[in-house]
Amino acid sequence: MAEHVAARTPADQQRVLDYWTPQRMARALPIELLGLATSGKGLLGDLTGGRALPSLPGGPGRAAEPAEPRHHAAAAPSAATVGSRWGAGGLVARTTGRVFLTVAGADFVCSASTVRSANKDLVVTAGHCVKDGAGEWAANWTFVPGYRSGGKAPFGQYTARRMFVAGPWSRSGDDNYDIGMVALATSRGRHVADVVGTQEIAFNAPRGGQAFGFGYPADPPYNGSHLVYCAGRLRDDPHKQTRDQGLGCAMTAGSSGGPWMTTFDPGTGKGTITSLSSFKYSDDQRTMYGPYLGDAAKALYTMAGRA
Repeated sequence: MAEHVAARTPADQQRVLDYWTPQRMARALPIELLGLATSGKGLLGDLTGGRALPSLPGGPGRAAEPAEPRHHAAAAPSAATVGSRWGAGGLVARTTGRVFLTVAGADFVCSASTVRSANKDLVVTAGHCVKDGAGEWAANWTFVPGYRSGGKAPFGQYTARRMFVAGPWSRSGDDNYDIGMVALATSRGRHVADVVGTQEIAFNAPRGGQAFGFGYPADPPYNGSHLVYCAGRLRDDPHKQTRDQGLGCAMTAGSSGGPWMTTFDPGTGKGTITSLSSFKYSDDQRTMYGPYLGDAAKALYTMAGRA
């Protein structure tokens, strides 16, 4: 695995917090557009599964996706939806948040979730929301749980202290290991787990079954202002290019890193994270794929949870 020290001192952390004005947050782009925003300078544009434009027809692609009909909050959560606004509240509305980060001088957004850990500071997200494959680490990394429109942070903003990605992701951008763990600094002296709570996480879980995926998609027809969810049965990668599983989901760019939960209770908003939003194939914009959390992810979690 690979590790990076982020905002180490209180002064560093304050500098990052000051950087993210509401205006900067509003202008930040989904990380999937990294290659376009940096004129192709980021390594993500060169890797198989590059997030700017698909590298091969039918291959993994993280380009901005075509517009889907706008979905409004449902009266009650559905067990099958490709993208609806989450209006049921509960724990997930607090533990899921937006991530703001800078790579190659440009500002981007992702999604993430708090997870139970020994240090009470841990969030899980996609590896590409933390490090540009074999390229540089993200800077100005900040988590805003329960984000609301207009840059509102009802539970505070938490900067990264230490960042971790799996070794195969750091070396080559291997989609099977598109996992990141970030140990956060406290906000006003309080750990994120004590403020918003946490979700459970499981490794080497049975494949398939029902899952709920959450995130803050920011590409049209979404604008990043609302928590959105997908729900359905998981299925294996039909192209057999990865060990990832797919979930029917029309969420657009910006949802990367958002948690997928099984044994999820829509009434309480509590579940167990078993994957996260990672990529889509360029010829199938209605299926999101997420990495299988195996031994490498477990080792990453153990180290990051003690950081």
